[in-house]
Amino acid sequence: MRLWRSVVGKLWMTILLLVSFVLFILTILLLQFFQNYFIQQVENNLLNTGQKISRILEEHESLSLGLEISREILDEETNLVIVINPNEVYYDTEITEQDFYLKDKILNDRELNKALSANEVITKEMLLDTEYQDSVFTVGVPFSLSDERTGAVYIYQSLQVMKQTTEQTTKLIFLAAFIAIVLTTIFAFFLSTRITSPLRKMREAAFEVTKGRFETKVPILTHDEIGELATAFNQMGRQLKYQLNALNQEKEQLSSILSSMADGVITFNRDGTILITNPPAERFLQYWYYEQDAEEALPPTVYELLNQVMTLESEQIGELSLQGRSFVIIISPLYNLKSVRGAVAVVRDMTEERRLDKLRKDFIANVSHELRTPISMLQGYSEAIVDDVAETPEEKKEIAKIIYDESLRMGRLVNDLLDLARMEAGHVTIRREEVEIIPFIERIVTKFNGVAKEKGISLGVNIPEDVNRDSWLQVDGDKLEQVFTNLIDNAIRHTPAHGHVSVTIESLVSSYLFTVSDTGSGIPEEDLPFIFERFYKADKARTRGRSGTGLGLAIAKNIVDAHEGQISVQSKYDHGTKFLVNIPKIK
Repeated sequence: MRLWRSVVGKLWMTILLLVSFVLFILTILLLQFFQNYFIQQVENNLLNTGQKISRILEEHESLSLGLEISREILDEETNLVIVINPNEVYYDTEITEQDFYLKDKILNDRELNKALSANEVITKEMLLDTEYQDSVFTVGVPFSLSDERTGAVYIYQSLQVMKQTTEQTTKLIFLAAFIAIVLTTIFAFFLSTRITSPLRKMREAAFEVTKGRFETKVPILTHDEIGELATAFNQMGRQLKYQLNALNQEKEQLSSILSSMADGVITFNRDGTILITNPPAERFLQYWYYEQDAEEALPPTVYELLNQVMTLESEQIGELSLQGRSFVIIISPLYNLKSVRGAVAVVRDMTEERRLDKLRKDFIANVSHELRTPISMLQGYSEAIVDDVAETPEEKKEIAKIIYDESLRMGRLVNDLLDLARMEAGHVTIRREEVEIIPFIERIVTKFNGVAKEKGISLGVNIPEDVNRDSWLQVDGDKLEQVFTNLIDNAIRHTPAHGHVSVTIESLVSSYLFTVSDTGSGIPEEDLPFIFERFYKADKARTRGRSGTGLGLAIAKNIVDAHEGQISVQSKYDHGTKFLVNIPKIK
């Protein structure tokens, strides 16, 4: 069955059927031609012979002599019957039963009888009865004797020879047809093999291409249409490889772009099915899956926006809060020629922007609050001087001192704000120099010995044995001194009498760890995450009833970050505080 379905089988069957049909038509035409030609030849021969015999009988007065001559000119396949009047019949041979039968057939045949009765030349093919299983062709030629008697010469010849000849011809034609079919089969298989061999190779190459092997090539064996087809196939393979590589590059580029985007991207089908997401979008969906109660793929707000996009075919914007984070969702339609085939949603995490906006507002409020108190005091005490409320020089001097202190306080606040602004803007340059660590820390601690003694606080430096006293750091000494000054000052100010403040130096693998610890009241746990923010001051342990701008730790963190270090805090309420400063060693 596979052969008949193949190109070889179809081509072979087509050629074979075509040749068989042509040979069949040709056989019929040839047989018909030979049969007609033979009958025509028999008719012409019999007619010529009959006319000769008729002339011989008319020219000779002796009937017997004419009959004798007539018998001599007949050939072996021809039989003669001479009828003179219906009752006088002469034969060319001995009389047989068939002769009597033929004589009766001739005389009883209306058409042949015209030669005798109507003096006409008659030709006719006669079919004998089944007893004789033959057919004859008969010619009747009239004649007139010298004695004015009339008659007719009937010459007939069996057509059996013609049938034998036809049979032989048919056998020859069938033999030729068989040879032609065999040759046609061989030719068809040869031709189809020549045609289908490259086609089979193309089929095999096509299967290889479907497996992704685009470098597969079809050999070009000819320069005809099949060769051109092979050339086109090879070009198609190269183009497919080029186009697929281009598509893969576009896909990888698009995937890289989506993966590197800070905003989440979600593409939807028209029915709301999620097609593509990037990592930020997956985090957004994880927030939703964690928070949701029902088994819904998307928040209701997103579904509403998506339905509006599909209905109105325009961009829609909405906001959503999940797990304490704020998201802005922008959904735009995707078109497919004329209709909307889906939508793409951009999910933007606005938490940090909102936080920064809040910090900006809080910063303005905190600055206003910090400046309002000294300004109010400056205004109040200056009015007291103007209105002569302070009468004695001592009172005026005290008011002037308050005004001076408040102006200093305002100056410190403004300077801290300027320093912090320059650091956060990256305008402060770190001038690194080699600083000897232990003398550097001891010098800073020494500055606070007097304040510590006044408050009854123990202040000291702890240096483990593994720390070399000749250790050096490449840092900006002034900036780093500002950090430790701020930390030690805070520790002393927030440690009660009989407390203890210490600075510890530890040598790690690639850095030095400085720990400023105190035995003060500590910082509440809820305030620890915000301790390094600007103006962040708790109403409890962080202020401890002391005044401050709330910028010192923010400035310290910026300085440490500029040195590529880290600063952190460990504290437990009513159990003291530790500030840890990690500075990298000299590279």
